[in-house]
Amino acid sequence: MSIVKKLPPSNTGKTGKVNYADSMESEQSDPSYIAGSVGAKPTAAPRDSWGNKIEFLLSMIGYAVGLGNIWRFPYLCYRNGGGAFLIPYLICLFLCGLPIFFFEVALGQFCSQGPVKAFNGVPIVKGLGYTMVVISLLIGCYYNIIITYTLRYLFDSVSSIASGQLPWENCENDWNTPKCMDVKRLELCASNNATEIDALLFNCTGTATSRESPSEQYWKYNVLEQSESIGDISYLKPDLVLFLAIAYFILFVSLAKGIQSSGKAVYVTSTFPYIVLTILLCVGLSKPGSGKGIAYFVTPKWEKLKDINVWKDAATQIFYSLSASWGGLITLSSYNQFNNNILRDTMVVVLANSATSIFAGFTIFSFLGYMAHVLGVDVDAVASDGPGLAFVAYPEALTQVGSGAVYWSILFFAMLLSLGLSTMFATLQTIITCCSDAFPKTIRKHQMVFTGVLCVILFIAGLPMVTNGGIYILTLFDDFAGTYALLVVSITEMLVVTWVYGIENFCLDIKLMIKKDVSVYWRICWQYVSPALLSFVLFATMFQWKRSELDGVVFPQWTNAVAAVLIIISIAFIPIMAIHHVVKKGGVKAACKPTTHWGPLLDENRIGTRYEERRNFESLSDFREWPRSGQHLLDSSASFQ
Repeated sequence: MSIVKKLPPSNTGKTGKVNYADSMESEQSDPSYIAGSVGAKPTAAPRDSWGNKIEFLLSMIGYAVGLGNIWRFPYLCYRNGGGAFLIPYLICLFLCGLPIFFFEVALGQFCSQGPVKAFNGVPIVKGLGYTMVVISLLIGCYYNIIITYTLRYLFDSVSSIASGQLPWENCENDWNTPKCMDVKRLELCASNNATEIDALLFNCTGTATSRESPSEQYWKYNVLEQSESIGDISYLKPDLVLFLAIAYFILFVSLAKGIQSSGKAVYVTSTFPYIVLTILLCVGLSKPGSGKGIAYFVTPKWEKLKDINVWKDAATQIFYSLSASWGGLITLSSYNQFNNNILRDTMVVVLANSATSIFAGFTIFSFLGYMAHVLGVDVDAVASDGPGLAFVAYPEALTQVGSGAVYWSILFFAMLLSLGLSTMFATLQTIITCCSDAFPKTIRKHQMVFTGVLCVILFIAGLPMVTNGGIYILTLFDDFAGTYALLVVSITEMLVVTWVYGIENFCLDIKLMIKKDVSVYWRICWQYVSPALLSFVLFATMFQWKRSELDGVVFPQWTNAVAAVLIIISIAFIPIMAIHHVVKKGGVKAACKPTTHWGPLLDENRIGTRYEERRNFESLSDFREWPRSGQHLLDSSASFQ
C-alpha cells in the first residue's frame, strides 16, 4: 500500500460553529477536544490517504488474494467433498460476498474512518467496530503461524541449493517411516527386480491406505513433529519459535511508521502468484492421475449438500478470502478519495479473488490426483484434510517440476510469504487504525511503540501453536475464532444500517460518492437476501454443532468449552457497547441517532449536501432531530453536486 497524502486537519466553518465532521465521537469522550469551546479542533495528527485510485485497487487485490485462496480454500474443498463445496461457495459469493464487500467498502470510504468510528451513523452498534478488532486479533494470532510454516519451507528450500534436492523429495531421511512411499519405491515394488527384503523394507506388501507420501511425512514428522492429540501439547519447537519471531519482526519493521510502500511493488505481488500457479498447473496436468483429482474437484457429492457444516464453511470462506467483516475492508477504503468508484472496484476485486481461489483449487487437485495415482489410493484418502493440506500437496508438486525444482520451491514459498505478509499488514493495520481513531492523541504520536507492543503480545499468544500439538490448536482457532463471529457481524451490520439508519439514507450516501443510484440488486441483498441466508447458516450450524477434527480424529469434549469462549470473546463487544450507548444517550431511540460528526470527513465533501447543515447544530439535542431538519435536501440534486 502507498498512503502518502494527508487529509487536511479539522477546522471550523465560516459561521464559527464547531465542524463536527472532524471532531471525535463526543465532546466528553475526545481527549483532544475542549468541551464547550467554539471552533475547538482535535489535536491529533491528520489522517493519511491513498496516493491515487489505482493503488487502492491493486492493493485491495493484493490484500484479498492471499493465503485464504491458496491455503484455506483447497483444504476446505478437500474436507467437504470437492465439487460439493463449490456449489454453496458460489451461491454465497453472489448473494453474500459481493453485497457485503460493496457494503463495507462504501461505509469506510464515505466516513473516512476505521471500523470503530464507521458506525457513528448508528451508535448503538458501535460494538461492531470493536468486535472487528477482536476478530482481527484472533485471526492474526493464528494466521501468522501459517506464515511461520512458510518461512520454514522457504529456509529449507534455500538450504537445498547445495544438494540440488528438496528434503521432502524422497523417503531416505531420518524422519521417514516404513509407511513412506515415493515414486522410486513404487517403481521398485512394481518391478520384477524387487527382492523379499525390498518388499518388506519399502512397504510393497502394505495396503494402499497404509502408505504416506514423503511430503506428508516431512510435514508431520519433521516440520510439526506432530503429537497424537490436542491433549498432548508437549514442548515448543525452537525452529518454529524462531521463524515466528522473524515473521513478527518483519511486520513490526513494515508497520512501525505506517504503511509506506511503492505502488510499483503491487504490480509484482498482484501478478507473480498467477505466474507460479499457472506453471504448477501445467506441470500437474501433465502427470498421470491428474484428471482424477480435477474430477474430484469439480464433481459434486450431492449428499454433502445436506451437511450444514459445508454451507458454514462456504459462507465463512467468503469472509476469509475477501477479508469481509473483520475490519480490513473498512480500514483500507477509509483512506480512499471520497469520489472513488467503489462499485467498479468491488466487482474487479471480488471476482478476481474468487477466480484465484478456484484456479488454486485446480492446481492443487491436479497434484492430489497424481499423488493418489502414485500411492494407489482414492483422492479423498491421499492426505490429511486439515490446514496442512497445502503444505503437503504444493511441496509434492514442486518436486515434479523437473530441473530447477529447488529454485521453483524458493520462488513459490517466497510468493506465499509475500501473500501472507500482505494480509497480515492489513490485519494489523486494522487494529492500529481502530485504536488510533479511538485514541488519536496518544497512539498516532506513539505508533512505533504501540506496534511493537502489539507484535510482542501476538507473538506470545501464538507460542502454543508452535508446539508439537500446535496444529490442533490452530485447527480449533480456524474453526471457531472467527467463523461464528463473522456471521454475526455481517448480519448485524447490514440489518441495522439498512433498517435503523435507513436503506434510503445509506443509498443516498453512496450516490453522493459515485454519482449513481444504487441498484435494486444491492438493496434487496442488503435488506433481505444476505441477512436471511447468513442467518440460516448461523442458526443451522449452531443447532448441528460439530467438534473440530484433524486426521479423522474428533477433538475431545472439553474443546467445546474452548470453542464457546472463542465465540463469546469475539462477539461480546456488540451487546456491551449497545448497553453502554443506551445508558449514555438515555434510551434506545437516542442511541440509534447519528452522532454529531457523522458524515463525510472533509468539509469539501459536505457542501451542497444534507450534511452541510449539521455543522450549525449547537447542541446534541438539536442534532438528534436529523435527518428530518435536513429533509428538504434529501431529494435535491444539489445534494450531489
